[in-house]
Amino acid sequence: MSDMLRDEQLSILRDISQSVAFADDRHGKIGELIAEGYVMKDGDLFELTAKGVSAVEEHAALGADDADDASASPDRPI
Repeated sequence: MSDMLRDEQLSILRDISQSVAFADDRHGKIGELIAEGYVMKDGDLFELTAKGVSAVEEHAALGADDADDASASPDRPI
């Protein structure tokens, strides 16, 4: 997987990919994601870079694997 992103950062990337508006308090965190190459600003809008898209897709794939593991093993502690 690309650089390890925190859950909050992945949440922001998902919101941007789905064109969800977010609160002003998250703009500082978006600056970090821009600096790391996950997001770019296009006028007033934020867009994911190829790196950001890959991070969201990788995280979604890992989440699907975790869900498959949980359903295959109901006795697994949570």
